[in-house]
Amino acid sequence: MFRLLVRHEPDGMAAGDIARQLDVPQNTMSAHLGILARAGLVRSERHSRSIIYRADLDGLRALMLFLVKDCCAGNAELCAPLVAELAPCC
Repeated sequence: MFRLLVRHEPDGMAAGDIARQLDVPQNTMSAHLGILARAGLVRSERHSRSIIYRADLDGLRALMLFLVKDCCAGNAELCAPLVAELAPCC
């Protein structure tokens, strides 16, 4: 689901469209989207009767930085290029 949302950036997708495309019941999809939203990986925005979901790429970047900061059994230099690439530029 997250990969699908990334492919549809920046427009996003309605929850029902995501559920149909992935052949998942809408209530199950809503539960999964809620979990991803609470984790900071998706954002939602209401457009009339639809809720449009978008991948939160800044949230993904923050998660990836968190995961690789203490990697490589104390050999931080192994992950330094990845950390530098993921770190905000400003």
